[in-house]
Amino acid sequence: MENYPQFLLFFILASVVGIVSIAVALSWVLHYREGLGWDGGAAEFNWHPLLMVIGFIFLQGIAIVVYRLPWTWRCSKQMMKLIHAGLHILAFILAVISVVAVFVFHNAKNIPNMYSLHSWVGLAAVVLYPSQIVLGIAVYLIPVTPVRVRAALMPLHIYSGLFIFISVIAAALMGITEKLIFSLKSPAYKDSPPEAVLVNVLGLLIAAFGALVVWIATRSAWKRPREETAQTLSNNTTSPEEIKVGTDMTTTS
Repeated sequence: MENYPQFLLFFILASVVGIVSIAVALSWVLHYREGLGWDGGAAEFNWHPLLMVIGFIFLQGIAIVVYRLPWTWRCSKQMMKLIHAGLHILAFILAVISVVAVFVFHNAKNIPNMYSLHSWVGLAAVVLYPSQIVLGIAVYLIPVTPVRVRAALMPLHIYSGLFIFISVIAAALMGITEKLIFSLKSPAYKDSPPEAVLVNVLGLLIAAFGALVVWIATRSAWKRPREETAQTLSNNTTSPEEIKVGTDMTTTS
């Protein structure tokens, strides 16, 4: 891999920022909000931001870059496809649970659904995401699609995946801002109470995680090498720093 130390730095940064984002989201709902529950009350709503950060942001981000981890190149491409799909499916399950939680809360409190830009963008991402997963499994995981077709569709698969991920980041930033505006009354959001500062930090962390994932996913020098090249790694002790893949990439990695 070219610039392995740089890749490692960006991946570690992304992982740390993502984990800290989850910790901050958990601290927010446990310390400043009503905790977690499943009773139609505010504690049920709190599953929404927490599971979105864990699933739709962190797990989706890791799923996007998992192919680029050099220590996974000793695994078969099929195994990595299963891991990639599995992470996306788990992220989607958590996203669905979080959406159910917010709808149950709104209906219990007679709060209108689906009127804000946050909800429109977020639901669009939730609807598009399973389509991306199903098409990805049909085209790339099930070994019946011709290689030429897979190669032709790969740019669209990559673009749509990043588009959905960025849409989720945007929806999350709108959502946490909306929550603070509605919830903070005395002191108000504009007065920057501790909760507002904490959640603003959460927003910055989410944005930073998204930027790091997109950067890692769009560096061509950090792609997984061709399958036959990756397979040779299991037969030698070449370190990731010494693996030069350069242009020796396939468009289906």
